[in-house]
Amino acid sequence: MNAISRLLTPDTVLLTAQAATKEVLFQVAADALSAHVGINSTPIREALLMREQLGSTGLGQGVGIPHGRLKGLKQVAGMFFRLSKPIPFDAPDNRPVDLIFFLLVPEQSTEEHLQLLSELAQGFSEPDFRESLRKATNADEVIQIFTSNSQ
Repeated sequence: MNAISRLLTPDTVLLTAQAATKEVLFQVAADALSAHVGINSTPIREALLMREQLGSTGLGQGVGIPHGRLKGLKQVAGMFFRLSKPIPFDAPDNRPVDLIFFLLVPEQSTEEHLQLLSELAQGFSEPDFRESLRKATNADEVIQIFTSNSQ
């Protein structure tokens, strides 16, 4: 997951995120991503919600990968959240979600978007990877887990 790990910095990893609902979570993420990419949080939140209306981005096994295309975004941005308390996410297995990777791509980045989503889905499909993320104690450890999973 080298492409994914390059998106992460200690500032884009939140290990004690809290939200009672998916909508609140998307606002928290939009605010955090806004500060990171320098774009107002409103279009970020709207892009995430618009994609979610097409179908849940919950993968199952407690994982969600909300993503969206964003006009004016210059390069791909990502953020990893681990929730203190899992929330309902309309995942296929009906399990609540506690591991979430938010992905934003420039409006025209179709191929890169699909490649990154594929990489994320593949990594999150591995039980050991998910368990490592749930046990990580700091952001650097999370980044190392994403980096190591690509080898």
